[in-house]
Amino acid sequence: MPAVVLVGAQWGDEGKGKATDLLGSRVDYVVKFNGGNNAGHTVVIGDEKYALHLLPSGILSPGVVPVIGNGVVVDIDVLFEELDDLIARGVDVSRLLVSSQAHVIAGYHRTLDKVTERFLGKRRIGTTGRGIGPAYADKINRVGIRIADLFDPKILREKVEGSLDQKNHLLVKVYNRRAVEIDETVDELLAHAERLRPMVANTPLVLNEALDAGKNVLFEAGQATMLDIDHGTYPFVTSSSATAGGAVTGSGIGPTRVDSVIGVIKAYTTRVGEGPFPTELFDDMGEYLLKTGGEYGVTTGRARRCGWYDSVIARYAARINGLTDLVVTKLDVLTGLEKVPVCVAYDVDGTRYDEMPDDQSAFHHAKPIYEEMPGWWEDISHARTIEDLPANAQAYLARLEELSGCRISAVGVGPRRDEIIPVHDLIHTR
Repeated sequence: MPAVVLVGAQWGDEGKGKATDLLGSRVDYVVKFNGGNNAGHTVVIGDEKYALHLLPSGILSPGVVPVIGNGVVVDIDVLFEELDDLIARGVDVSRLLVSSQAHVIAGYHRTLDKVTERFLGKRRIGTTGRGIGPAYADKINRVGIRIADLFDPKILREKVEGSLDQKNHLLVKVYNRRAVEIDETVDELLAHAERLRPMVANTPLVLNEALDAGKNVLFEAGQATMLDIDHGTYPFVTSSSATAGGAVTGSGIGPTRVDSVIGVIKAYTTRVGEGPFPTELFDDMGEYLLKTGGEYGVTTGRARRCGWYDSVIARYAARINGLTDLVVTKLDVLTGLEKVPVCVAYDVDGTRYDEMPDDQSAFHHAKPIYEEMPGWWEDISHARTIEDLPANAQAYLARLEELSGCRISAVGVGPRRDEIIPVHDLIHTR
């Protein structure tokens, strides 16, 4: 039965939560396979708005088993804060599973994240300061702490000591900060163990058995393609694999089990943090997209940088992820514009690039080559079929599909749960 991977096809904030929610009633498991609480999904159900950071969006769908996979780094304080908030609002969170192999974000990871960014100055990456990068660094350096370690105090203490041995020298001698107390850190982590224990599972086994039993499993990426540690705009990227390949390593299923890969993409483009952004707008139109689209980070509250749709990035995301479908969101934000530009290629020092430059410097200096599409003025929030849309909006989508090299299977026409146009079935086999 279908294993479906859902990824962001730009720099994040594309509306993956809405796409996940669209599939929720037909999915048995929703798996977050990368990242941590450094990104957010907003899901609007009726008059209720839910902002999720660490939890999979599927936790809001009745009957769905939400899973935090082994590829995620978990801030346990944040996990319990989110769970308590949902419980207070009447959401059943009892089905949540957390991988025993997922790594833990400790207090010293957050400290290092913040002081390192300040130390970098103009060379800062633009991280959220939530300890994500340092936790992944420890994982790669083999001094990380896993969820399973919280249930063995002796092992936990040994791992904390090993991790802090070098970090305390760095904090004291380089950053002029006080050393982190080992006992304090161990006690903070152990305090969570008993509440966490019932949620912890061998999630790779659970997920493979679910697929064997004919269940539908959705794998939900945090961040997005252009923030992927390997395939994004390095070094202005996240610390995990946010592309479709990360679903395999971050959850423990084999690559042959994946049936379809859905890319979520805005009808324009946004980015949070530092790094190159070819279609970024610095004029009134950028301000219009910011305010009309409500482009403020769910996790950080930071204003997002805004620009026109970039089909070069869309083609790149389709290729890197092996996309089978695109979900276009926030088409309604473009309503009322006389002309809607679309980036079709780049100009780099007089040379045209129809595909992503492989050289970081070239991408940094890329200037967008635009094609202008006629706009529309009609309210599209009530459209439920493509035919309900104004002719110019239909033409805009058809051009995006042609330029992006992937079929558009759903279109978001408003922020509410039901304000979406299904075009093709998102759950299918190749």
